[in-house]
Amino acid sequence: MVDTSKEELFQLIKRLRDLITVKMSNFISIFLQNLDSRSIGAVAGLALAIFFTWRMVRLPSGSQRRQRKRPAAMPSNSGVSAPSNAPLIPSGACSTSDDASAQNVVDEFFQPVKVTCRLLGVILEENSPEELQKQATVRSSVLEVLLEITKFCDLYLMERVLDDESEKRVLVALEDAGVFTSGGLVKDKVLFCSTENGRSSFVRQLEPDWHIDTNPEVITQLARFIKYQVHVSPVRIERTAANVFGASSLEHFFGSI
Repeated sequence: MVDTSKEELFQLIKRLRDLITVKMSNFISIFLQNLDSRSIGAVAGLALAIFFTWRMVRLPSGSQRRQRKRPAAMPSNSGVSAPSNAPLIPSGACSTSDDASAQNVVDEFFQPVKVTCRLLGVILEENSPEELQKQATVRSSVLEVLLEITKFCDLYLMERVLDDESEKRVLVALEDAGVFTSGGLVKDKVLFCSTENGRSSFVRQLEPDWHIDTNPEVITQLARFIKYQVHVSPVRIERTAANVFGASSLEHFFGSI
């Protein structure tokens, strides 16, 4: 009976999580449709602030386990011995499996937002693979926003390149900008391909919550597969889908942080 009640509780938590996700997604989608670019940036900044707060107040499960007090050992000279039929397991050990199940539900609820983003025209000054054959430069104006995203989101960067040397230039530029040391990004999460379709395939395989791109064809292809997208373009464009938002730059979309 107890196990059944706990299982019902776990299912209730999962349903609550799904309900909150759906309601918030619908709210954000409707809300953003009626905002100007400055307000959109404010909302996105608020989202990052929520991540800040959650990270500060959430206590790792490992720390909680370490704080549990163990039963005091009985002195050897006390002259008292435990009954031979007494259970030789710590009090509450039978609930370990239930605690683990509950923790798994909580961890699943608080999974970080996964974001995929192309490099050219968003993170880098360059706008074409041909330019990367000569140089790669991280845009100074986007660096602060990028570092905040890497701290609180599961970020993957990707780009189409024409040769191995271009890959090296991009990685060196990101490293020199401090992205790999100051943020949560690692080099393994910088992906390269030889075609635009290759980038689309990366995104679909990763199944991110957000994708950021400059290519309208890629945005259109992914619109029905990805929850939300940001179409970065220097000129104002019409929205192609309800889940696609336009911005002149990534830092403009997120506003001042």
